Amino acid sequence: MQEIPKGANVSLTALSEDAGAVVVSLGWSSASGAGDADVSVLLLDENGKVRGENDFYFYNNPAAADGSVQLLGKVPTDNGDEDRISVDLTAVPDGVARIVVAASRYAGARFGDLDDLRMTVADRSGEPLVGYSIDDAGVETAFIFGELYRRGEEWKFRAVGQGYETGLAGLATDFGIPVLEDSEDSEDAGEAKEAGLAGEVKPVEAAAPAESRAAAPVGEPAAGPVSRPEPVAAPAEAAAPVAVPAQTRGRSPRTTRKKVTLPKVAKKSLAENESWSQARLFPVPSLKSDREREVRATSVLLSVMAQVPEFGRRLTAGFGAPAGRMQTFTEVSLPHGDTPRRPDGVIRVERAGKLWTALVETKTNGNPLKAEQVQAYMDIAARRGYEAVITLSNDVALEGRPMVEVKVDGRRKHKVSLWHLSWAEVAHQAQMLIRHEGVGNAAHAWLLQELLEYLRHEQSGCHGFQNMGAAWVPVRKGIEDETLGLGDARTVEVVESWERLIRQVCLRLGGELGQKALPVQRARRGSDPQARRSAAADCLCADGKLSAELRVDGTSSVIAVSADLRTSKVRTTVDVPAPDGAYPLVMVKRLLKLLAEAPADLHVESLLDAGPGAGAGPGSGPRGTLERLRPEPGDLLPVDGSVVVGFRLSLLKGMGSTRGNAESGFIRSVDEAVERFYHGVVTHLGPVEGRGGRRC
Repeated sequence: MQEIPKGANVSLTALSEDAGAVVVSLGWSSASGAGDADVSVLLLDENGKVRGENDFYFYNNPAAADGSVQLLGKVPTDNGDEDRISVDLTAVPDGVARIVVAASRYAGARFGDLDDLRMTVADRSGEPLVGYSIDDAGVETAFIFGELYRRGEEWKFRAVGQGYETGLAGLATDFGIPVLEDSEDSEDAGEAKEAGLAGEVKPVEAAAPAESRAAAPVGEPAAGPVSRPEPVAAPAEAAAPVAVPAQTRGRSPRTTRKKVTLPKVAKKSLAENESWSQARLFPVPSLKSDREREVRATSVLLSVMAQVPEFGRRLTAGFGAPAGRMQTFTEVSLPHGDTPRRPDGVIRVERAGKLWTALVETKTNGNPLKAEQVQAYMDIAARRGYEAVITLSNDVALEGRPMVEVKVDGRRKHKVSLWHLSWAEVAHQAQMLIRHEGVGNAAHAWLLQELLEYLRHEQSGCHGFQNMGAAWVPVRKGIEDETLGLGDARTVEVVESWERLIRQVCLRLGGELGQKALPVQRARRGSDPQARRSAAADCLCADGKLSAELRVDGTSSVIAVSADLRTSKVRTTVDVPAPDGAYPLVMVKRLLKLLAEAPADLHVESLLDAGPGAGAGPGSGPRGTLERLRPEPGDLLPVDGSVVVGFRLSLLKGMGSTRGNAESGFIRSVDEAVERFYHGVVTHLGPVEGRGGRRC
């Protein structure tokens, strides 16, 4: 991958023969775990303005109808979060000269509070082409990371790194997007003004034309000093006012796109009793063997992908597939030596007379992928000029850790990408579309609902990660017996399974909420993930605890999850900061009022200012259950008058004893603990957002 400095540019076609579609990634990390930003993409004409409101893509308008742009959403990495955007350059309309990739923060947060700001561009196969890092962020609340722009018949990339103090509203206004001010809702209008959605636009670096902004171009003459251009007249058809999203989290920005979603509560059943089973498009009770489950699951999924364009595109865009006509096939026979191979499925996408092809290998019911099988499909794909092999199983992939080890023949010019999907991710994407984002028509929404019902059925075998692995039982027994020693390789296996479980918990919670939920990583860029997992394994040996943190996109609340294998308890925790200037008893009563509907067994602990030189974290103060504190809120205040800086809220739940996903299983107990804590506690906090709990 080529590293370039801020202001430099480079030709994408010079870096790769497969740059007709690219995946742009914006990444950052946060020492507090609460760092977050919203990505947006703007398509600009030769005048540097959007042609209309449909040239602006953000979390509530994530995809272009022609498939040229699709926001793939956030994914957790070993260093934090990474937001990915698929850009099919062959589908970009002729009237678009530049594609600007930006991000914005909300609620007064600044980019200077984030670490490791970075942008990379990868080709269709996932091979990183070019990247650059931003190391001078400060008070900016919006940033243009980079842009893709036309130069003759080719596309080039420029590292921009331009910041705005006025947030996304200031950035959007510069590119011809009028900001919507709602005069009918004075409260919302007031919030918008406070958040920077109105008023004078003051970019930190003035926006300049594409050619004049290059500080040190690669392969082009250096431009002169950066200066703000004269205002450019808006096109004849000005863009309609749109709601700028980043500063309006918690409300749904209005867009012109009409999408169909299904109600969360089903209509009342007309059945006489519960023994009547509703007819389903994809029945599952007859499935008996693993082979039957694999064949049925593959056929059901691929057929729905082909019939529901939004769903098929959502699952394949991240794999480098173009936007186009999709057809899917099952049980295809392909030559391979003396014995033909039959992959479980084939996905083909046609665009402009060119075909993109992926072979699909499916496993259900927790069965592992076989390396030799996947290797054979990689070899077949390379010989036949196919682009990808996609594996699909209950397991969840970890960043930087392949699901199966395969060998790639470097002498072959044609590259084949190996990708992995978990069934939990498939269900998550279906739920996001039919419950929150919407699809083109009611029939498509119904098809996705039938797919979701199929995946959730106990007989389908498509339940996601459901086994903590062979090392789980001996490690847990070793902790109980105090015979587990530091450096035991089995503890690293358990830590990896724990990471997979937390990622799946995030998928399920995010699908229900309609927001991304992500594991929090506090490691700096370049840190070794194996070293981090080894440190967590040592922590497991010493304290008998598995710990993790997660955050829901759009909030700064960090939920800490801890599984204590010695006490067989799962603890979920969030720290709530105390408001500035409030009287201690008043803020305690306010907190208890917010938690009026929270579980009575919620533990509340006051956090005290430990004073200078006493360590990074606050000290512990009085504590009690919500049931005991409700009649006596003053019991939460320290008798010595110490300053209360916040509160720690915790729920305890019994831990399942088995390693699987049975009713009493460990995996289900963790899943239920997080769900109960979020809905029973975090949602009641409203504007009071937490800072996360303690870690090992």
